[in-house]
Amino acid sequence: MSARESLYATENALRAEGYGLVCGVDEAGRGPLAGPVCAAAVILPENCDLPGLDDSKKLSEKKREALYDLIYAKAIACAVAFATVEEIETMNILSASLLAMDRAIRMLKPAPSIALIDGNQTRGISVPARAIVGGDGKCACIAAASVLAKVSRDRGMARLAEQYPEYGFEKHKGYPTKEHKAAILRYGPSPVHRMSFLKNTLREGAGHGE
Repeated sequence: MSARESLYATENALRAEGYGLVCGVDEAGRGPLAGPVCAAAVILPENCDLPGLDDSKKLSEKKREALYDLIYAKAIACAVAFATVEEIETMNILSASLLAMDRAIRMLKPAPSIALIDGNQTRGISVPARAIVGGDGKCACIAAASVLAKVSRDRGMARLAEQYPEYGFEKHKGYPTKEHKAAILRYGPSPVHRMSFLKNTLREGAGHGE
């Protein structure tokens, strides 16, 4: 089986079982100290041709941007949704990620017959669902969702950088880089920082007398 055939094997097997529309779902932004978590859901036509499709983390920014447009052009349906910083703080990052995933699935028209979720959880998903650990590197529709989620979130963080330029969101996208932590300690947290994620950073700063 070729790499491309392998990438489509799960969706093709589900279609053979009678599932008409298979959607892949993934999120971006569970690890950052700031900004929302973003999820995407994608239904691809059978054996859709998306050259270079892979887990978004393995792709360059330029390749992700090119695939983003191609996915929107070729998908049967796709949707992007977010869970806010407030929701992350209220319910924890895992629950907020699953909430964003379900929001994206509910936005799909036509609705999917089954959802393939990257990871090991399907809690709160409103359609029949299967979890696939490492699915963004195993299933075409999940890989496509990973690209849409990553690009959408990165673009959102670039917009937040215009509101809060002192933090450098356009560079690190809210992830805990040395530069980002230094900015938090210098300027204090912004309204888009996840306070529950900042405990160690703020403790480290206090320990240095800052």
